[in-house]
Amino acid sequence: MTHVLLVEDDEVIRRTVGLALERYGYTVETAPDGLAGLEAFRAGGHDVLLLDVMLPGLDGIGLCRRIRETSLVPIVMMSARGDGLDVVSGLEAGADDYVVKPVDTAVLVARIRSVLRRSAPAALAGSEAPGAVLAFGDLTVDTAGMEVRRDGRPVALTPTELRLLLEFAAQPGVVLGRRALLSSVWDHAWDGDSRVVDLAVQRLRAKIGADRIETVRGFGYKLRR
Repeated sequence: MTHVLLVEDDEVIRRTVGLALERYGYTVETAPDGLAGLEAFRAGGHDVLLLDVMLPGLDGIGLCRRIRETSLVPIVMMSARGDGLDVVSGLEAGADDYVVKPVDTAVLVARIRSVLRRSAPAALAGSEAPGAVLAFGDLTVDTAGMEVRRDGRPVALTPTELRLLLEFAAQPGVVLGRRALLSSVWDHAWDGDSRVVDLAVQRLRAKIGADRIETVRGFGYKLRR
């Protein structure tokens, strides 16, 4: 059974969202603030985290950064509607996706399922032939072992970052548009925000080399051969 940690300071939202997720078959643990959420996370056993951006004490952005120091667990941020700064900050901190408030349960469940699929080994391995080791200069991608190395040293990627890299590695030199990436990596075929792609590419570049992924203005991105 999927174990969700929901960190939300609004008691009504916390209870409503928690009950809604339980009806979908999830086990939900809640925390009312960032520090309590960090303590709950450190206790372990969670498959996915839902973090509100505006939390007392340690806010959701800070909490996301703290978690990313030690874990690649899927993270979905919850942001106030229309607050683009919250969205950007959350994604830059390492979140995999986001939903806006008021939370639509169907959308939230779709986001949770999506990040969980991206973190599943079978889903990741499906991007390339089993056992393939792809090399791009000093960067190697082992699609069977799900390992990425740069100059021989392991590169720690979140499931979303790894899935994104696999999409690029499967078609080196080919321009991949934001909408196509939203569909293939995030499963957003209808309401995806292209900032998710841009910021994930930004984080990926920081880990594998800034010049490895080229921006093709007006079209998308491509992995240099």
